[in-house]
Amino acid sequence: MLPQEDESLWGRVTTPRTLLSRALSVPLALGFTVFLPLFVAVQPGAGAHDAAFWLQLALTMYAGARLSAMVLTSRRKLLQGSFWLFVYMAMGVAPLAQAVLGQVPTPVVGPRSDLTWAIALVLLGCGAFDVGALLARHRPAGRAGGSPKEARPVMTHRRRLQLLTVFAFVASGAFVVKLGGPAVFFSSRQEIIAGIQEAGVSNGDGQAGQAFLRGFGTVPALLALLLYTRWLVTSTYARRKVSVIATWAALALLNVVVNNPVSNPRYWFLTVLFSLLFAVFPVSAAMYRVALSMAVVVALLVFPFADRFRYDEKNYKPVETTSFLEPMALKDYDQIGMFANTITFAESGPGHFYGRQLAGSVLFAVPRSVWPDKPKDTGVMVGEWMGTVNTNLSSPVWAELWIDFGPLGMGAGLLALGYAAARVDRRYARRATPRTPPGSLISVVVPLVAGYSFILLRGPLLQASGRVAIAALCLALVATYRTDTASTLR
Repeated sequence: MLPQEDESLWGRVTTPRTLLSRALSVPLALGFTVFLPLFVAVQPGAGAHDAAFWLQLALTMYAGARLSAMVLTSRRKLLQGSFWLFVYMAMGVAPLAQAVLGQVPTPVVGPRSDLTWAIALVLLGCGAFDVGALLARHRPAGRAGGSPKEARPVMTHRRRLQLLTVFAFVASGAFVVKLGGPAVFFSSRQEIIAGIQEAGVSNGDGQAGQAFLRGFGTVPALLALLLYTRWLVTSTYARRKVSVIATWAALALLNVVVNNPVSNPRYWFLTVLFSLLFAVFPVSAAMYRVALSMAVVVALLVFPFADRFRYDEKNYKPVETTSFLEPMALKDYDQIGMFANTITFAESGPGHFYGRQLAGSVLFAVPRSVWPDKPKDTGVMVGEWMGTVNTNLSSPVWAELWIDFGPLGMGAGLLALGYAAARVDRRYARRATPRTPPGSLISVVVPLVAGYSFILLRGPLLQASGRVAIAALCLALVATYRTDTASTLR
């Protein structure tokens, strides 16, 4: 139970019905923390049981314990829950399976000591994240002696939402027309990329044109759908308006075209599902718990095979495995290995960049014709140094922080991330209640950020920055502090 002074920060007190019984909570916690990691660890394989292996096992069990705490908590902690879900699967179970098999999806080019150091740094970063979350529990009650409940909520302006909706249809329509019509969005991602190249917006090394086309074609449509969904779920007035229902249906159809799993990366479609789920069930503790628990099953059994539509029929090669561990060593779970490669890359000569990579991510929109020395994606930069053919490699936030600021800067960055996540989770839990006005913007923003955090945590940040900036512009358009029903949703 949280201290008494914290109850006002979390909102309504949790009833016993929102808590799992001991008969369910104990097996769940033991399963994530002990049984699944040990079951993976004892599988036959050619991997060495050295310091890196035991550190990886410790990291997996630690992340499992923290994920269990997120599932079993009486409060909905979307940002912290998504963080620990990502760490448990992408930095925990999957790399542990790779360590057991002695197979990795991306070659680790440096010495084994660099891999050991990378795992230790990930564990250090997880501890820093937890410290930041703990510090957020002991903040002042409010600014200038006021109560946090007195802060004015950010609402959705009704007229501006209509403007955003019109813009979403125009931008997504231009995206569809530019690529040759809706049919291409149900073929494969390879066809989408080819269509973008044929449209002349993918200009060599600079991918700003492609990022803007895809971003404006998908993000405004998703945000408009989320806002209308939230409006319909929470407002009887909206459910009686034929115009609102018709607009929602049109937006849903638009998103089926531009945001479907065939034409989009799996991590982006995961963002779409996660944000829609909590727009429809904003206050359900049971749905929150089911989402985190089932996500582990999906990550183990579905996600490794969910790239069926990455290639067309001619280039698609079905995955053939003899062990349930092998898909995690053949697919996208290369975060630990790429962090180790980033360490080897820096130690081979370049060293740390002291904010240069981060500046490139923040200033992603600056064209290379204006900034010739603009940094590349960290994953691309390390991949080119490694000599890989496919340089579309991950660069987890641990690697992004470490290559810029070193171990201390990485720890400080993750501590700040944990602090911010805990603060936002509290505000969301306090304001996303059955009594929250339909136009409350935080009820849509936090689920969207929680879903997109899988992309941000996986990296590279430069690739992820475009959609973040577009979403921020769209939210700034519809945001208002006015609370009168004539201006906001009702």
